[in-house]
Amino acid sequence: MLQLTQKLKSGNMSILEVPYPALNPGAILVKNHYSLISAGTEGSTVKAARKGYIGKAKERPQQVKQVLDALKSQGIIQTYRAVMKKLDAQSPLGYSCAGEVIGVGSGVRGFNVGDLAACGGAAACHAEIVAVPENLCVKLHPGGELKQAAYNTLGAIALQGVRQADLRLGETCAVIGLGLIGQLSAMLLRSSGVRVIGIDVNQNMVDLALKNCLDLGMNRKDSDIEDRIYRFTNGIGCDAVIITAASDSLDPINFAGAVSRKKGTVVVLGAVPTGYDREPHYYQKELQVRMSCSYGPGRYESQYEEKGYDYPPAYVRWTENRNMQAFQELIAGGKINVGYLTTHTFPLEKAPEAYDMMMAKSEPFVGILIEYDASKPFDAGDTRIELNPAALRPTQVSIGFIGAGSYAQSYLLPNLPDDKNIFRCGVMTSSSAGARSAADRFGFGFCTGNENDIIGNKDINTVFIASRHDSHARYVLKALAAGKHVFVEKPLCLTENELHEIASVYQSKADKPQFMVGFNRRFSPFARVVKEFFESGPLSMNYRINAGKIPASSWIQDTETGGGRIIGEVCHFVDLLTYLSGSLPASVYAVSVDDCDGLDDILTIAIKYRNQSVGSISYFSNGDKSLSKEYLEVYGNGNTAILDDFRSLKIHSRGKKTEKKLFSQDKGQKQEIVEFINGIQSGSSAISFDEIFSTTLLTFKIIESLRTGLAIRL
Repeated sequence: MLQLTQKLKSGNMSILEVPYPALNPGAILVKNHYSLISAGTEGSTVKAARKGYIGKAKERPQQVKQVLDALKSQGIIQTYRAVMKKLDAQSPLGYSCAGEVIGVGSGVRGFNVGDLAACGGAAACHAEIVAVPENLCVKLHPGGELKQAAYNTLGAIALQGVRQADLRLGETCAVIGLGLIGQLSAMLLRSSGVRVIGIDVNQNMVDLALKNCLDLGMNRKDSDIEDRIYRFTNGIGCDAVIITAASDSLDPINFAGAVSRKKGTVVVLGAVPTGYDREPHYYQKELQVRMSCSYGPGRYESQYEEKGYDYPPAYVRWTENRNMQAFQELIAGGKINVGYLTTHTFPLEKAPEAYDMMMAKSEPFVGILIEYDASKPFDAGDTRIELNPAALRPTQVSIGFIGAGSYAQSYLLPNLPDDKNIFRCGVMTSSSAGARSAADRFGFGFCTGNENDIIGNKDINTVFIASRHDSHARYVLKALAAGKHVFVEKPLCLTENELHEIASVYQSKADKPQFMVGFNRRFSPFARVVKEFFESGPLSMNYRINAGKIPASSWIQDTETGGGRIIGEVCHFVDLLTYLSGSLPASVYAVSVDDCDGLDDILTIAIKYRNQSVGSISYFSNGDKSLSKEYLEVYGNGNTAILDDFRSLKIHSRGKKTEKKLFSQDKGQKQEIVEFINGIQSGSSAISFDEIFSTTLLTFKIIESLRTGLAIRL
């Protein structure tokens, strides 16, 4: 299929051939007929991408700070890789579309194949086929007008702003900014019986709105604008003002205060600064300022958008999905007509020309639609995009890669050896553009959105799994059952039952495949030095991790998706201590700080090993990030080793201190890949399955210890 993408590095746009997106549970597959270009949001994205590096940095100061922080903690190489991954990726554009349902994921109850649907969110991009979660889709009436339905997302955004204004029949609202969102807002206000005043700096926009959705329209430059508004409102002022403009100026927010009545409401819907002048209007009138968050309640909530959980209507009447429904009902019932907004329609193949026109402002425009060839057949079995046939021949190491996100593209894929006997056959991700980007960047033979093209491929004997944590166990089980060598990024799985099932399948194999979990720290050069220095135990080990805060809303903290930080990250530190001790753990006891989020990411863990070694892991998320993240002390036989953030190593022995330093941090990611590949070629394992099993089991026992308050034996 075809998809419009843009490279953030150059701003260049392409109509790329990409694989169909994966149809995950809770989502529907839609063949697009139309999608809408958002001149505001997409325009700013395209504008930033077309700037030079300095211009990009000025547009995104927060990202610049992240880069500087990464330079301090990770060094030049890893930071460079992370930045280039972002800049070189083929990034999707668009978030509002409409078309025909051609596939329904498990758990979806509101849609059937053949239904017409309007979709929103990042997945509702400019592509021939999109896969969108159910709560971001609404079913249209049979024969629904798909051209108007494509305005769905922006209509819901406008409707949420109107709801925040909380107006009554006969009241007056001013809309500042009469672009696409402003026109939609005015249209919705007027259809609900509100008197609408529209203001813009562009007279063409004012004239267009006056013909269709305003009771009074004015240019912001008019000298008598405030007097006219007060006359129109019988000297009262506006009951509410909705700011839909995008501007760096304080004029919109201050002007809103000037034309509001006492106790009025100002709703900030557009991207404007809110540092308004306190006097005279906001203070003396006791004005209320409200922000409007995108489509409405549920937006940016993974439980709602990704997992499909809804808010009860009795308590949250208008969610983002119900706003989308309401907007479509207004269109279907003839209460509003957004048809006049469409000034341009471009076929997908010429979509880059639409953005060129928009950026250059070479023609007046409001609504710009992308039209798709709806007659193009959809072949559910044709899921691969062939790119490099030379990589598609069987050899000793033929790699298929599942999941190619930020971590994989920074630490795993760049470290695959360049060797004529190692072939990069195929890469699969749930994102169509992401799969194509990874395949192009790292030289894979094909890209796909279908896991069976990797696991069921007879030419692939080695599978790397770097997808989201909740999918690891499923992919591992399938790959092992298919007889593949498996490298899975941590964690191995999220439940103890999954762990035992994986162990059963692995142990049942007479010819054991190579199997590794991405416990990279044991492969770091300084960890190897410490291991060799302490030839015999028992050892006493104290490992402090200044983990940093991850909000409760993150998918990593979600026990169903990410597993939480004990399963998802503490496993790293358990494995390193296991490696250094040279023994499997025998028991564990853990205590945590009770915090309001209940995340169990401020805790201390005590581990006893079978060879009498002991290890303490202090995992703290409540420290200052200027402190190094990892600090490990190892004691034994009258000697001490201190490893500081995998950058420096101090060894105290016989009254003397020796110190080694690295130019940049090395946590062993490259070496673990090398040793995994070598293991396939030589038949030797870099990590024993017993160690992988016990490390993973211990993370579950840490949680059990926290819940019971008891020491748990393994």
